[in-house]
Amino acid sequence: MAQTLLIHGAGHGAWCWRDLIPELKAAGHQGHTMDLPGHGDDRTPLEEVTLAAYGDAIAAKLRQIGEPTLLIGHSMGGYPITLAAEICPELVAGLVYLCAYVPAPDQSLNDRRREASEQPLLEALCLSQDGLGWTVADSALDHLFYHDCPPGTVAYARQHLCVQAREPSSRAINLTAASQSLPRYYIRCLRDRTIPPDHQLTMSGGIPQRPSLQQVDTPVHRGSDWPSGNIFTMDCGHSPFFADPRGLARHIHTIAHDLRLT
Repeated sequence: MAQTLLIHGAGHGAWCWRDLIPELKAAGHQGHTMDLPGHGDDRTPLEEVTLAAYGDAIAAKLRQIGEPTLLIGHSMGGYPITLAAEICPELVAGLVYLCAYVPAPDQSLNDRRREASEQPLLEALCLSQDGLGWTVADSALDHLFYHDCPPGTVAYARQHLCVQAREPSSRAINLTAASQSLPRYYIRCLRDRTIPPDHQLTMSGGIPQRPSLQQVDTPVHRGSDWPSGNIFTMDCGHSPFFADPRGLARHIHTIAHDLRLT
């Protein structure tokens, strides 16, 4: 059984993994979740929500789990999972970027976003009155995040979405071998309307998609480059945990098998 820790993206919380957790359990894995500071049930004031706070919170959760864990970050979550791996690499079995931003040397998430060929999220952003955070316009939620999700998803998300602090997206991570030598995987969503799929491919090294779910015996390369074959694709939008939780669980199971966690 693999231990997995699921880290949500911007404005979300542990609530977004609702449909994936039972699928992981059915596949024989333990799915741990948490609210990053300032998200979900965590009441950290917006002015104290930082990328460093995200990394520290994830590291604390990994220590609580107490064994090497598959760390999965969605969207914005790619940055904090990488920072957590820098803090306690011995507790990270591998990093999975789920249609997520992948840190690059001396680049913040905002820098990575600006490299994309288009910026679909920008026009939908609404700054908070204090200027410390942002939300997505209600009218854009379905189109950007949940257009291919089951009925009721938008209403469910609307009840839980929160203001996203700006600070975490403005900080770069000092990348070292601690995180970069860990096995890394990318799950690319082909109908993503938030992070362009071509940019997802660029951030994961431009390597071709994994041929099939059956090829699970390829040795894991632990060098600094993305290993060939460690990119997966899903025919869905930016919220695969709602659109296709079973398919997402299958990919996670395959990765766990690759890492000999099963």
